[in-house]
Amino acid sequence: MTQAERDRLVALKKAQKKLITQKQAAEELGITERHVRRLLRALKRRGDKVVVHALRGLPSNRKINADTEQKAIATLSDPVYQGFGPTLAAEYLDKKHGIQVSRETVRQWMIQAKLWRSRKQHIEKVHEWRPRRSRFGELVQWDTSEHDWLEGRGEEIRLINMIDDATSRWFARFVKSDSTLENMNHLERYLRKHGRPLGFYTDKAALFQTAEKTKRDGSRKGKKQEELPPTQIGRALQELGIPWIAAHSPQAKGRVERGFLTAQDRLVKGMRVAGVKTLEEANRYLEAEFLPWVNGTLAVVPASPDDAHRPIEKHHDLAAILSHVEKRRINNDYTFPLEAKTYRIVRQDICTGLRGSYVRVELRRDGSVAVRFGESYLRVERCETRLKAEPAKPTKTKSPRKPAKRSDWMRNFDLKKPWPMRDSADHREATP
Repeated sequence: MTQAERDRLVALKKAQKKLITQKQAAEELGITERHVRRLLRALKRRGDKVVVHALRGLPSNRKINADTEQKAIATLSDPVYQGFGPTLAAEYLDKKHGIQVSRETVRQWMIQAKLWRSRKQHIEKVHEWRPRRSRFGELVQWDTSEHDWLEGRGEEIRLINMIDDATSRWFARFVKSDSTLENMNHLERYLRKHGRPLGFYTDKAALFQTAEKTKRDGSRKGKKQEELPPTQIGRALQELGIPWIAAHSPQAKGRVERGFLTAQDRLVKGMRVAGVKTLEEANRYLEAEFLPWVNGTLAVVPASPDDAHRPIEKHHDLAAILSHVEKRRINNDYTFPLEAKTYRIVRQDICTGLRGSYVRVELRRDGSVAVRFGESYLRVERCETRLKAEPAKPTKTKSPRKPAKRSDWMRNFDLKKPWPMRDSADHREATP
């Protein structure tokens, strides 16, 4: 019996002994005189327990069956539900197993079964968030998350996400790598579905910004600070008329970063339960299960109902813009090199001023090559690679001959000595 109940009992006993009137007792207890008379009659039957509620100590009529509790605990003890929090566990118990209980009930069950540890609430430093943009499509945050999404059940995949700043609506897809090609494919899907936003907000990754060349001490190379050429994605955004805004810290683009934390918890566990093992299965689960939940639960209504997306105009050729673009100089024979290959302009498309000039070469995502000179495209054909001339085989040279043995016929010859005189008879024979 609590102290308040003891005080009520004292007032009732005073009224029973007529030390105070029933009206005075009603004013002291804060009840009506009729209720005081009802309690006095019950005091004669039940005694002092009249001030205690009759259901105290009895199980609630709304108490969940013990079998249901044991079934839920056995289900959440399965390894596939390891790491699930009370909120997510309550959702899966309802959706997968038909057990409808509140989040708080599941939390108490998990604490008793040592599947969840209650944590103390800490007062964190209050951070003032940047206010949202007012219109859908006014600013889109763009980032890629590298995480073990399949938990070792399959290949490594990445999640590219574009989240609207005004509504927190997701536009995401799993890809094999965080490459320029995959990001351009995802950008095309977004443009065809929503149109051109007023701006993209990303980090300073090499996909979006050309890295500056610096010395070992950190200083920049060169005296003049020349403007660096844009990356392929940066050039494509310029041609589409979409401004690019760089975030100086992860906290600056916190909306997409916090979204990845949610996905790394709920999405990973959901794919684990669904048995997802491949990239195709992950994208199917993402489109059918997770994105509808995110855009239906976490998305908010923008301050303005206006859609800030702009349509894609006729001159926006996405196949040409979202490609790898380079400049090449046309040789005198109307050829140009590209990726260790040689291409030649088709004879019928050769025009004045083509030799020695630069053309725009587009290596498109489908593997084709397009060449634009001015405002018109030229047909090209690939030249056959010339076989390298094999070096001539060296002629066999004769081995040097040994020097001949020197004759000794002049061994005793000396110009300083007089010649020996021959006989007179021999001399006479020699004269005619």
